[in-house]
Amino acid sequence: MGILTHRFRFITLHSRFKYTPTEKNYIVWAVAAGTILGTFPINWAYINFGARYPFFIAGTLSVISTAMIPFGASSSFLFLLTLRFVQGLAYSADFAAIGLVTVRWAPLAETGLFMSVMTSFTPVSTSITNPVSGWICESSLGWKWAFYGHAVMCAIVFMAWIGYYTDNPATHKAVDSEELKKIQKGKTRAHIEGDSFVPYKAICKNHIILIVWFNSFAEMTTVTLLLTYMPLYFNKVLGFDVVMTGLLAAVTSFLHAPLKWLSGYLSDSITSIPEHVKMQVLNFIAVGFSGICCFVIGAAKRAGEGYVAVFFFAAVYCAMAVNCGGFYKTGTLVARQYAHFVLATIQFMKCVALVAAPASWAIFVRDESNATEWSYVFYLNGAVLILANIMFVFICTDKPAEFTYITRDNPDGHHDVSAMEIKTGQTEREAPDSVVQSQSISETKNRPETRSPEESRSQQESKSQSQKSSPKT
Repeated sequence: MGILTHRFRFITLHSRFKYTPTEKNYIVWAVAAGTILGTFPINWAYINFGARYPFFIAGTLSVISTAMIPFGASSSFLFLLTLRFVQGLAYSADFAAIGLVTVRWAPLAETGLFMSVMTSFTPVSTSITNPVSGWICESSLGWKWAFYGHAVMCAIVFMAWIGYYTDNPATHKAVDSEELKKIQKGKTRAHIEGDSFVPYKAICKNHIILIVWFNSFAEMTTVTLLLTYMPLYFNKVLGFDVVMTGLLAAVTSFLHAPLKWLSGYLSDSITSIPEHVKMQVLNFIAVGFSGICCFVIGAAKRAGEGYVAVFFFAAVYCAMAVNCGGFYKTGTLVARQYAHFVLATIQFMKCVALVAAPASWAIFVRDESNATEWSYVFYLNGAVLILANIMFVFICTDKPAEFTYITRDNPDGHHDVSAMEIKTGQTEREAPDSVVQSQSISETKNRPETRSPEESRSQQESKSQSQKSSPKT
């Protein structure tokens, strides 16, 4: 009787964790729903309270929900979906935090590097958590400790965040005056002070920002399609076995992060090429070239070239690693002090892509082994990518948009100083040591450091004293 009871419990427990394809979709969509609903409220919290505490609260939600996943899976499917929804809410805090940290901490001349490092969290985390989780699941600890272990690490990371990060570089104990000057070089008073005011309507009507968002949507839809269906395509259409499929997918993912970091560094360090030209080139690689590769993938299997399709799958994912120097950087430089809202909307586009990518696949594919049906999916995504890149070429700029002049005290966006004096009572003498806002990032990089009259006089006095004290030859 005891043996029968034990077997019944084992069968019940095993069947409880064996989800149907529909239930698996619900588990994924619960995260997407939480991210969509949380994106703009969390962005509002960032604008009004800074990134430090809202991001810490999001991290706390992530710790609690991740640690409770095993219990939720054992309790009920509805409770599991609720926990996944909470994980989505926490995930919605990521891109807005990236935007705000870049606005507050990144020098204008290092925007590309900042963006490349911080937006690489997805491939880096995937490269770490997948093998670690697999090892834990195969060990004596069991699959539950994959969630408990990640919850513990998440708690440690966010304790470090709340203990070390501040929203204002000027108040951070590790930032000296020289570093602060470097961070603030080329930024306006509104950019440095970080007012909670955001001209949402003006930003959403700006054609450059709209095309940046369209590029992000096109790129993320294709990335989601590849990451979700690449193993299925390799196995069902190209005929690779499960082991080879896993190896090919892992190699492709591994190359993404180093290429992203390298492109961010090169985007900032190469000064012989105009900034807008660099962004056009990198965006073509990330979006336009990826679109061309999608067409090749769609046609390759028809010609019987399975390995050609694999190569161009890897080419698409690697090419998209340089997006930080393309539409990401353009959105950040054009929006300047309002870049956090632009990047938060890109996060929203990522959520929409979680729905659009499976939808584009479901429209055309009825037989998972039919290469012709799959080709239509790649043709559609390739066409959208190429269109997005063509539009980007004509609007690409590193100059701040007109809406960056709009502030709480200057709602009409006047450019002249006299108008600002009327609104705020401040004079040009009171403004921080920064360049005029209409300067491009290229001009900011090439501009020499400015000095106040007192600094210049002090430098001249010290120079003359050193000349007097030096021995005559």
